[in-house]
Amino acid sequence: MTTLTIQEAQAQLEEIIHRLAPGDEVVITENNQPVARLVPTAPQVAPRKIPRLGTLRGTVLSMEQFDDPLEDFKEYVE
Repeated sequence: MTTLTIQEAQAQLEEIIHRLAPGDEVVITENNQPVARLVPTAPQVAPRKIPRLGTLRGTVLSMEQFDDPLEDFKEYVE
């Protein structure tokens, strides 16, 4: 936790803001009394993409073929 006076904070505000990391805190004081606190905001989470229906069409076995023997094991079945 860093403590600065109002005058110091005004002179360095841009630098202070860019230097803040998650979990950091800067307390601004006036007459040795805390009057404000600067903390970084939480990072913005990108919205989740909505899946498109039908994009896997043709890649999954249909139920008609489900019980058919696999080509790799054909020699063991015969």
